[in-house]
Amino acid sequence: MKFLMNGDARGRMTVLLAHGAGAAMDTPWMTKVAEALADGGLRVARFEFSYMAARRTGGAKRPPAKAETYVPEYLAAIDALSRDGPLFIGGKSMGGRVASLAAQELFDAGRIKGLICLGFPFHPPNKPEKTRCAHLAAITCPTLICQGTRDQFGTREEVEAYPLSSAVEMFWLEDGDHDLKPRKRLTGQSLDDHLGSVAARICCWSAAQA
Repeated sequence: MKFLMNGDARGRMTVLLAHGAGAAMDTPWMTKVAEALADGGLRVARFEFSYMAARRTGGAKRPPAKAETYVPEYLAAIDALSRDGPLFIGGKSMGGRVASLAAQELFDAGRIKGLICLGFPFHPPNKPEKTRCAHLAAITCPTLICQGTRDQFGTREEVEAYPLSSAVEMFWLEDGDHDLKPRKRLTGQSLDDHLGSVAARICCWSAAQA
């Protein structure tokens, strides 16, 4: 399995990140997040699910299967990743959702310290009745979800009505969309500003869990 590494130094806490449904592990967005986390003292590993990796070798550009399909691949990535410090798992959108489906068992087994989700897909766009977060109501694995307040996959108003576990901490980005990007004309903030805030919060939060 191929990993992209940032901040690859011995003894650092490692964050393993998977990509979203439609974008690869080396997009500018994922790279900015990984670099910001590494600058904050974390070791960051990125990997791709099989359907995305296949696109690089001329495979058909097909949409991903159901998130549950990729849990074994996420577990395989954990097994393949060498490390000597605490491990956190997570990802962007679908990648974070896949990680969340495996997190409780891994936490109970002492294999991870926590879960980090960047833009969690609480429901499909325009279908708020089809929620995807029932497992987050009882989770005890420490969980940090960084979410834009106007994310079409789960706005602040919608998410605050969900019965999420007390182990789930929401970090809200004002006016952020599903990529956490705000409208600068309304907020005076840029995507880089929000991603910097996200990286700082993750670094602080992960230190408290480890």
